[in-house]
Amino acid sequence: MQLSYDSRGNSVPTILLLMQRHLYGLGGLQAEGIFRINAENSQEEYVRDQLNGGVVPEGVDVHCLAGLIKAWFRELPTGVLDSLQPEQVIQSQTEEECAELVRHLPPTESALLDWAVNLMADVVEQEHHNKMNARNIAMVFAPNMTQMADPLTALMYAVQVMNFLKTLIIRTLRERQDSVVEPTSASLLGPFDGSGHQSPSQPFCLHTGQDNETTQSLSEDDAPVMSSEGLPNVADETPIVETEADQEESGRRSRIVGQSSNSDPRKRSGKMTREQQQAVLHLTPPHDSVLHLASLVEKTREMSNLSRIDSRTERIEAWR
Repeated sequence: MQLSYDSRGNSVPTILLLMQRHLYGLGGLQAEGIFRINAENSQEEYVRDQLNGGVVPEGVDVHCLAGLIKAWFRELPTGVLDSLQPEQVIQSQTEEECAELVRHLPPTESALLDWAVNLMADVVEQEHHNKMNARNIAMVFAPNMTQMADPLTALMYAVQVMNFLKTLIIRTLRERQDSVVEPTSASLLGPFDGSGHQSPSQPFCLHTGQDNETTQSLSEDDAPVMSSEGLPNVADETPIVETEADQEESGRRSRIVGQSSNSDPRKRSGKMTREQQQAVLHLTPPHDSVLHLASLVEKTREMSNLSRIDSRTERIEAWR
């Protein structure tokens, strides 16, 4: 019999891979009751003859292909699991025990069983479409995995084989989930360069978001003091000295606002009129204006001091 390798490296008959490929391509995994619903006998015989010639006929029913896969295992001279003792299968309850028992199979039977279990796992992964869980698919495959002369003994043993296959299917599904690579957290990736590639992650500073090399290259005078949000910390800057003119301006502002609030009942209720808002906005200079005003006041004081000194000098000269 011609053999080929499947995706897992198992050497299995090419006819099985051919039927599997067409079954998947025709959407057989999504068909409800796949491997459980039997196709018409006349169509199965026709497709069997075509497959023996190496041809898959057009318009073949997916249930017919699934039935022929089961028939292939059923018509083997000896079952895939016949080399195992029934007592061994019955006593294997856990996943580890079932996996250990599979290792005692001959290479050919081991490869066929691995291919069949992964086929059943593929079906279970589409359970929301085909309504076939691990127990259902194991139930329909179990009678095809052994060959016993006594029908009653074969029926009773099929129940144990069903549990054995179900355990192997669940183990295979869990291994698939564990083998899925989790996406790397975006917080561990470095920035993108000009070509769109990400550089390896570097240790970041707590507040500035700069790497250690860049931070060390900054001097203490050049490095800005950053807050927890990454913004300059205004509280650490040099405070603005409030001059007498600023104090007088603040007092005049508070008197105007206070008069407006006492005269308008809406202000006492917590709301400001439009005239009050415009007055406050008009009296509140921007930050740059306050700095400029403080500079003018300081210059005015210096000129005033100089004028007083000049006047005093003139009076002394006049007295003399």
